[in-house]
Parts: sequence; C-alpha cells; structure tokens
Amino acid sequence: MRPGTDEGFALILPEATTETMSVFLEEFAKTIPDNVHVAMLLDQAGWHGAKALRVPEKITLVPLPPYSPELNPAEPVWLYMRNRFLSFRVYSGLDAIEHALGAGWNKLRAERGRLTSITGFPWIRQAIPAQVGR
Repeated sequence: MRPGTDEGFALILPEATTETMSVFLEEFAKTIPDNVHVAMLLDQAGWHGAKALRVPEKITLVPLPPYSPELNPAEPVWLYMRNRFLSFRVYSGLDAIEHALGAGWNKLRAERGRLTSITGFPWIRQAIPAQVGR
C-alpha cells in the first residue's frame, strides 16, 4: 500500500519466506511506472532482509527500527482486516481462509478513504511530499 492514499497491492501467498517475498516484490514491481522508484517500509522479519532476497531495481527496502510496529503502516491494515473480516469465524480449510482474505482485501479497497485513514501516519505524510510518484 502507499501510505496516506487508497492505493494498495496485495498477494495471498502460502507462507512468509524469502522466496515468497521475492515473488511479492517482483509482482509489485510490475505495477510501478518506469519513471518511479519506490521506497518500501518494512519490519525486520528475517525474510525481508535475507541475502537471497531478490529486490527489483525500482524498489529500495527501508527497514523500520526493531520492535516498532507502531511505525509500520501495514500493521493497522492487518488489524483492520482481522477485526472486520477474519476474526470470530470457523474456516473449513486453507481455501476458505484464502477466500476470506481475498474478499476482505477487496472490501477494504472498496471503502473509499479507508486505506488513506489507517495508513496516513503523520510522520509519513510529513516525510514524503504529496507529489512524489504521481
């Protein structure tokens, strides 16, 4: 997602590994215009900084300080998804979980202004000029 906007990108992948993170970055890079370079904020999960991680040239990974979920714009998105679309349900298997994730993401994206409101941390809005990447 692009913090402070309603722009977002997501993939449902079977596990959180260096390989799946490489797939995510490769697919995300395909959505980036040729004249744009993206600084991607992320936590310091092992697969985010592994030597084997393949990072496209259009993307620079910017690790957040350790143990600082309050700085990560992805955290409130996960919280919103869990609270609204995923919690307090019984799933019949992995396919049902994947379906619920996809449906929840689509509902979140359809709520105009929701991603903007939950990812628009003041420090991010101050650090990034409004016209960057537009």
